[in-house]
Amino acid sequence: MSGVRRRDDAPKRGEAMKSKRSQHGTMKINACVLAVLLAVSAGLGPKAAMADDAQDARHLVDKARLTFESFMADKDLGPSVRSLVKRAKGVLIYPQVLKGAFLVGVSGGSGVLLAHDAKARKWGGPAFYTIGEASFGLQAGGQASEVILVALTDRGVTALLSHSAKLGADVGVALGPVGAGAEAATANLSADIISYSRAKGLYGGISLEGAVVAARDGLNKAYYGKEVTPTAILVQHAVTNPQAAGLIGTVSKAAGK
Repeated sequence: MSGVRRRDDAPKRGEAMKSKRSQHGTMKINACVLAVLLAVSAGLGPKAAMADDAQDARHLVDKARLTFESFMADKDLGPSVRSLVKRAKGVLIYPQVLKGAFLVGVSGGSGVLLAHDAKARKWGGPAFYTIGEASFGLQAGGQASEVILVALTDRGVTALLSHSAKLGADVGVALGPVGAGAEAATANLSADIISYSRAKGLYGGISLEGAVVAARDGLNKAYYGKEVTPTAILVQHAVTNPQAAGLIGTVSKAAGK
């Protein structure tokens, strides 16, 4: 009887061995597929990130143009900003700066800087920047504002061209005048940088004392296709991007240059 049982068990053992070999083969195939997927994702990851940054940069340039046009059309802000832009050496536009009121005041946003070349008599750029105090991101009770910084002096532009600058410490900053008589009041402004802000269509008057302005190397690289500094973009004119023509044209028109 025991011999019969061994003969009956033989097919089962064979099937078990086949099953194990099949599972082993499946595991090898899955491992190979996983290795290929990891290799592909590793190869495409940086490229995909670069493409996303390039798209973000283009959108930011378009938003900056719309923000600047909106400021120019504002009856309270337009005359004052336009008066300063006519003698400005640089204009930094933030389509959205998030100002929080949860625990501590925080702010953050991304923007673009254009600079005026006095010799060539034209505006160039943009270079990409962030602005922040404590951290980035929308906080509880936060408020989104549009911000424009107008650099009136060489010191102001030089500070912005550095990798990072603290407003109020590395460079002087003051709130710009608004409303009736604002255009005439701009003649007496002497700060390196004049700031304007607006939240939900209303003048916000956000103080930027202590805020840090810093270059966004990733967006600069993605937008121009190679590693490039703000100085190379705005002073040396080492790179250009045709997509920025609308923004440059809008600022040039407002400045009358």
